Amino acid sequence: MTHDTAIGTTREASSLTLPEELLLALLDEESGYFRQVPGWNLHCAMVGAALGELSLLGRIDSDLKSLILVDSTETGRPVLDPILREIATETEQHDVRYWVERLAPQSDAVISHALDRLVRRKILDRHSGDFYTFTKRQQRGDTPLEEDPLAGEFVKARLTRIIFADEIPGPRDVIITGLVDACNVFHLMFQLDEEAEERIKFVSQMDVIGRAIAGAVSESVVAPTLRRPSLTKPIPPVSLRDLVFNRELREGRLPAGFAILAEKYGPVFELRLPFRQNLIVLAGLETNHWAHRMGRVFLRSKEYFEGVDKAYGVSRSMHSTDGADHFRFRKSLQPAYSLKTLTRRLDEVFDLARTHMASWDVGTTMPVQVMLRPLLNAQSSPLLASIDTQDEIVDALEYKVRVLNVGIVKTMPRFMLNTPSMRRRAKVTQRIVDRMQSTHTARQRAGKHKDVVDAYLALHASDPQFLPESDLSLPLGAILMTAMYMGDQIGFALYWLLKNPELYERVTAEADALWADGDPVEDDFSPDRIDVTRRVLMEALRMSPIVAMSMRTVMNTCVVEGYELPVGSQLLIAQTATHYSKASFPDPWKFDIDRYAPPRNEHRGGGFVPFGMGTHSCLGRRWAHMHMAINLLMLTHHFKIELARPFKRLPMDPLPSQSPSNKIKFRLVEQRHEIRV
Repeated sequence: MTHDTAIGTTREASSLTLPEELLLALLDEESGYFRQVPGWNLHCAMVGAALGELSLLGRIDSDLKSLILVDSTETGRPVLDPILREIATETEQHDVRYWVERLAPQSDAVISHALDRLVRRKILDRHSGDFYTFTKRQQRGDTPLEEDPLAGEFVKARLTRIIFADEIPGPRDVIITGLVDACNVFHLMFQLDEEAEERIKFVSQMDVIGRAIAGAVSESVVAPTLRRPSLTKPIPPVSLRDLVFNRELREGRLPAGFAILAEKYGPVFELRLPFRQNLIVLAGLETNHWAHRMGRVFLRSKEYFEGVDKAYGVSRSMHSTDGADHFRFRKSLQPAYSLKTLTRRLDEVFDLARTHMASWDVGTTMPVQVMLRPLLNAQSSPLLASIDTQDEIVDALEYKVRVLNVGIVKTMPRFMLNTPSMRRRAKVTQRIVDRMQSTHTARQRAGKHKDVVDAYLALHASDPQFLPESDLSLPLGAILMTAMYMGDQIGFALYWLLKNPELYERVTAEADALWADGDPVEDDFSPDRIDVTRRVLMEALRMSPIVAMSMRTVMNTCVVEGYELPVGSQLLIAQTATHYSKASFPDPWKFDIDRYAPPRNEHRGGGFVPFGMGTHSCLGRRWAHMHMAINLLMLTHHFKIELARPFKRLPMDPLPSQSPSNKIKFRLVEQRHEIRV
């Protein structure tokens, strides 16, 4: 092989494929996702891009009547070879449109492989919630040519020159122009006049295979009968008996309860409840994958959260928005919720936790929520909002729980928000919000760590129309919920530890080793040094996740696992039902931390979703996991703790979020190490 040939081979192996280029063309950085192409249209376009790439690699050719296999040798690219193999197995010749429609169901795999490769090669950054943006080096345009001859030159820039500067396009440019045109998104990318539209049509027709692929995509996508299956399965209704006699649901263990229903009825079923709209439930691994990848196209969160927005007097919030607005919220807040923001303040975490623990007396017995919610609030309010709210946190949380019960889960009528005690607690919440704002002036915050309140106020200052002052009360008040959620999850973890004494001893040993020579630093919290603690938390998150489900409204008719979900349907996504699926977690009712160690690694199969999924997944999940681990370690290091009385089954409060019941009480038996404050 000559030197020039070697360079050419290297560049060919590193260059972008047409599916990857199409995704880059569709990416809208403002929304963090891809310009919305109707499902069938996107399936056809992505498969057309894969066929186009195979043609450029000399594996297939085409005329207007048939697609011809030229070379069945595999390309070595996972995104292309399954398609090539399927073409090679066909004994009859068919036209390109036939293959586009036949291969369309494989488009999800094409998209997944293409996105993974773009992220792996540092062309795109994947953000929590499955949003995407170009990496900083791509934005600067400083990718070396020898590293990647195409990555540094965005598809949009090439299309601009082809359409508006009459640059002569190559075969790859012709195909991508035709595919983008078939997706009908050029008008979202550029301001087009009649001349530009004519140029697009002309370029799309310049190459035979490009013309055939673009034509096949265009013809397929305009056929309404192909947009969804003509026959869909009826959604099975759950019998009243199966609801009434479902012990797990009755006792508040929602993931296990929905897993039992899914085992009998399948991943999609309907709950017909008295005095409210029927609920369609998604409760399976494949439905989780669908909701994660496609939920933003078909589902809306507004109706789910509008009761909460109304209770706090705001027009909208991050939770009730979708699309570009939701992504803008997340981008603005991400730094304040990052793991690095927590780990650079470890000294404060330790001091705040110890100061609160110092108020505990040995021999005291405390209900789980009474013990752990204030402990976490003693840390989260100063860390996230730079104020101390211990004096009013109980009232603020009681009001928020009432709002959730009235506005989201709807277990209480609306007038229950207007009782004298709730009106008083609403004023408490507003007082806390006012304190947050009054302590976050520029002079007071100079030289201090930026917190979540700073992030919200900066967003308000930069665009008061996007986040007006009238909409600040809910997001600032929501900071207080951190103490409730993390405190309750630590309560679950501590309960399971005390039910498994051998694990309790192992976590205690990890804690003692960490604090053996004074306070640990960031590097000390490596996965190997807190391995048991980390896996205990993961198993507690599996068996008893705080947020077990979410509600959405179907805004575009869709088909999931062969079931049609009509517009306006109320959808309950029981994502954590997979936590009790035997296919994902064998013997799911057993507390077993070895699930998360090699060779089992059961959490990597897609069934482990304790922090939600899709665009509304928990923004601070890495912060939360580390913060909970630190508190669990500090509890076992400073105290010997026992369950005041044993339970055969974990008592739960299922709504508005899953919480350990206050029937669970922890006794501080002994102080193991001095608490220095």
